[in-house]
Amino acid sequence: MKISRCLYSSPFQPFLESDPKSILGGLGINYHGDILTTTNEAWAGEITIMQNVLQLWKNEPGQIIFEYDIPRLGKRIDVVLLLRGIIFCLEFKVGQKDALQADVEQVLDYALDLKNFHLLSLNRTIVPILIPTNFKNRTTDFRPSVYNDSIYNPLITGAAGLQKLISDILAHAGATEPDVTLGADWIISPYSPTPTIIEAARTLYENHSVEDITRHEADKVSTDTTIAYILDVIKKSKANGQKSICFVTGVPGAGKTLVGLT
Repeated sequence: MKISRCLYSSPFQPFLESDPKSILGGLGINYHGDILTTTNEAWAGEITIMQNVLQLWKNEPGQIIFEYDIPRLGKRIDVVLLLRGIIFCLEFKVGQKDALQADVEQVLDYALDLKNFHLLSLNRTIVPILIPTNFKNRTTDFRPSVYNDSIYNPLITGAAGLQKLISDILAHAGATEPDVTLGADWIISPYSPTPTIIEAARTLYENHSVEDITRHEADKVSTDTTIAYILDVIKKSKANGQKSICFVTGVPGAGKTLVGLT
């Protein structure tokens, strides 16, 4: 199924009944760009693992989502599971046997991003899980974040222990019954990340009268000429597919910030 916010999404039962090659083909069709052999192999491994893991919940109204887009981070979550009202963020490292700190931080970043910026995740329990597929152990100590934000501390397991880990988390969280309130609508939830400093400055300048900025020592002719020159550089750069950088200099109060914001 083609959905712009992810490469593949399905309720559990159709996913489990689908040919893995068909799912893999769907991921490839919806992917924009050249697919590396390693990416294709990773997807194939993840599909096989998840079709085995989800057999335990095959009759429940859950959702599985592959490659869910996180615009603020410029990345995608390998797999999201919506199961019994809990959001599981799964980050696979296919063929890896060690749990690296950078990978733990990566899956935690995904969980924090969903909690803070993804509307339909705001009041949900989120469980980040790192899966180096050849890892020999699994986390047995389950601890919610110290910040009381309903995010579990990142969990780690190999592929062989993933089903057991998910089952244990469901029991620990008291999620014993199916929950139909967390479903396909989650995928298209409003997503509102914190604006960058540039976006915030533009919004401030465009929507408010900022007198301290508009007071400057340079005359209007000078600032207008500078702005026009920069806009011309931008126009030519776009037309020619080039990258340009402009340095605006001047004494304090000359109008540099005004030029930049304008």
